[in-house]
Amino acid sequence: MPQTVDDILTRAGTGSFQRKLLMVFGLVWAADAMQVLAVGFTGASIAATFGLSIPEALQTGTLFFLGMLIGASLFGRLADRFGRRKVLIITVAMDAVFGLLSVFAPNFAILLGLRFLTGLAVGGTLPVDYALMAEFLPARSRGRWLVMLEGFWAVGTVVIALAAWAVSLYVPADGWRYIFLVTGLPAVVGIWLRLWVPESPHHLLRKGKAKEAKQVLNQVLDANGAPQLVAGDEIVIPAPVAQSSIFSPMLRHRTVWVLLVWFLVSISYYGVFTWMPARLADEGFGYVRGYGFLVLVALAQLPGYALAAWGVESWGRRPTLIAFLLLSAVGCALFLVASESLFIGGSILLMSFALLGTWGALYAFTPELYPTASRATGMGAAGSMARLGGLLAPSALALVIAQGFSVAIGLFAVLLLLAAGAAFMIRIETRQTSLT
Repeated sequence: MPQTVDDILTRAGTGSFQRKLLMVFGLVWAADAMQVLAVGFTGASIAATFGLSIPEALQTGTLFFLGMLIGASLFGRLADRFGRRKVLIITVAMDAVFGLLSVFAPNFAILLGLRFLTGLAVGGTLPVDYALMAEFLPARSRGRWLVMLEGFWAVGTVVIALAAWAVSLYVPADGWRYIFLVTGLPAVVGIWLRLWVPESPHHLLRKGKAKEAKQVLNQVLDANGAPQLVAGDEIVIPAPVAQSSIFSPMLRHRTVWVLLVWFLVSISYYGVFTWMPARLADEGFGYVRGYGFLVLVALAQLPGYALAAWGVESWGRRPTLIAFLLLSAVGCALFLVASESLFIGGSILLMSFALLGTWGALYAFTPELYPTASRATGMGAAGSMARLGGLLAPSALALVIAQGFSVAIGLFAVLLLLAAGAAFMIRIETRQTSLT
């Protein structure tokens, strides 16, 4: 009897195969979070090593985000054309090589070049990871598992905060080298782990490789203890999508609005978490200071992901995303009116909780908006918009932050409200829908 890939994945369920996949992708996902957030933790140390001002040292972040912007778009397109698995291995190898070489940079110019190349690799891993993970999950539990993968970002956030705390206490000079060492090592392990990951059966079928697709699906079925496909079982090859470009008439509306959401969320998130670590560590507000509180801020992200994982399956992707965007704006607004350290700390924890729940819902929603032929391209475009926001956050927003940190937080509240409006304009819900 003819079966679709989604029919077979539904029969396989979520089991050992998906758990291994989650651990493989999750390790590098946590490492990528560490690479991204290292921008906010290394600026002062880099400035001290090379005799620069902190804004000059933060050019490492500007080049890193520029690399991510290019890498997300480039590798997303390559993954749709040549396959997810090849791109995954190439990008994580680049991440390991250039990330570790950053540790030994002899001067600032070489460090800038290495951070750009590391960003290129990290930008390529993020969208392809999500596209491939989505293509190995049954519709009924896809959203929850995608949010679980995004949850490893919080793990990386906690690790980098702890590493930066330890470096601040025990390393008198060149602390940034040790931080980059911590961020680079997981990618080395990730290279070998990703050799186990097979190609997407959706992609193989789209390329006319039904035999290879059946072998991969049997691997999933066997790992999860389900009966394998036999010789007479036929896999339905989906009809080609007539308009697969993400800006084709069929997809243009959702693409424009979802890319706007990615940009607005990104500039708010990176605006907060690029400037806040140094400010809280050096100045702070009462107990809301130092690396200990930053670890608490990172831990607040975990329940945000948990609620998002429940929400995307119970409420749906779109309403969960809108709810977390509004809650993020509320967190920013509370920071503006808080006058005592207890309420200031509470508002910061709420921002961390809600912003990371927002990311969880957004990452679950976006890959389901596109067909297989353009899924990685769509995720790559979204990643590029996110990196554009990250690129602008440390530099352009410096002018706003110069007027006062509260002014910047107020701006982020407005941007998050606009993002909620943009999410409302995406007139589609993808909960429990089959991938095409």
